[in-house]
Parts: sequence; structure tokens; C-alpha cells
Amino acid sequence: MNDILENAKEFLASAEDNIKKERYNASVSDFFKAIVTFCDYLLYKEIKILPKNHNERFDLLKTHFKEIYQKVIALFKKYRESYNLRLSKEDALELKSYAYEIKNFIGNKN
Repeated sequence: MNDILENAKEFLASAEDNIKKERYNASVSDFFKAIVTFCDYLLYKEIKILPKNHNERFDLLKTHFKEIYQKVIALFKKYRESYNLRLSKEDALELKSYAYEIKNFIGNKN
């Protein structure tokens, strides 16, 4: 389980580095990966299931953590846009904000 948290922290560090270097698409991607990795940790900690893909993760979040699901599914659209569009610093900051929000949520549950 510590590996999951370490992976999330690594994605956060990479996202922070990317945002400093104005690589906003890479930053959005890394912040989203941190978010879903924190979600995986939360799901495993609470219901002992580690999702295998986005669909499974979203289904589990929708069932067990509806508020988190609603935010993550909205951010998933922005993450997918990072494949084909040029994203802005504001986009990266939006994902950054939620990445730290969910990190703190998990920290408060421990």
C-alpha cells in the first residue's frame, strides 16, 4: 500500500516540475495520474479492491465515494484533452488543486 502512495507522490513531484517549466499538458497528465493513484489508495484502503483500469475505478468511486467520483470524472475530460489540445497554466492549476485536496483527504483518514 505504501507503494501506491509513493507512486502518487512521484506523479505530484513530476507535475510540479512540469508546471514550473511551463509544460502544462505534461503537468495536467501527471496531476491526473496522482489523483487517480490517490483514489486507488483510498479504494483499496476502504473496500480492499484495487481497480484495474479507469472504468473500474470510476464505477467503484461512483458507488463508494460519489463526491470524489463527480470531481474526478470532470477532471478526466481535461486529462483527455491533454492528448490533443494545448492546455493552459489555469488548467494545470485546477488539477493541482484537486490533487492536493484528495491527498489531504486521504491524510486525514489515516
